[in-house]
Amino acid sequence: MSLRINDIIPDLTVETDHGTITLHDFVGDHWAILFSHPKDFTPVCTTEFGAVAQLADEWAKRDTKVLGISVDGVEDHKKWKTDIEHVAGAKAGFPIVADTDLALSKAFDMFPADAYLPDGSTPADSATVRAVFIIGPDKKLKLSMTYPMNVGRNFAEVLRALDGLQTANGQGVATPANWNVGDDVIIPTSVSDADAKAKYGEFETVLPYLRKTKLKG
Repeated sequence: MSLRINDIIPDLTVETDHGTITLHDFVGDHWAILFSHPKDFTPVCTTEFGAVAQLADEWAKRDTKVLGISVDGVEDHKKWKTDIEHVAGAKAGFPIVADTDLALSKAFDMFPADAYLPDGSTPADSATVRAVFIIGPDKKLKLSMTYPMNVGRNFAEVLRALDGLQTANGQGVATPANWNVGDDVIIPTSVSDADAKAKYGEFETVLPYLRKTKLKG
């Protein structure tokens, strides 16, 4: 069964290059981003891990932990990080899960249940492991994205989506298309005009069901 928005993520115990962790303990009271890759020492994935490393300060500002996932082993992960850091010019301080048995990939529905990696596997054998999951402090899945192997992920968009989730969940609002921090937000239709005025102050009624306001502070 697919892992859906607002499902609690499986509390798996996994091996990483930082040691053994359980997913729920890793998330703790923080936000978390899990980002998966088909194989170590591959070109697009190396640039993506590098992009995540370069954003270390941004993740920290948002109280967000990041966890990489790849189907290779711990020792390969440690060696690969040398390449990642060379490309990024930044330290890759986040752990990478060694999902050699595909347990995490299957639990998050990135692979068919009967999938396996043959001896001498190539990235094509693990091509479906190419996803991003944003997890809330309640251990629930908040957002997921899936990309093909030949298109690098835009981690600026992952960061923007994280900002949107934290704002929407923390302020009881919604965010419009192309929203960025500081832009107007949308008042939920369940909130009356009177309550909106009391809670948000001035707002713009674009349509009866589309009201925009700026967040205070």
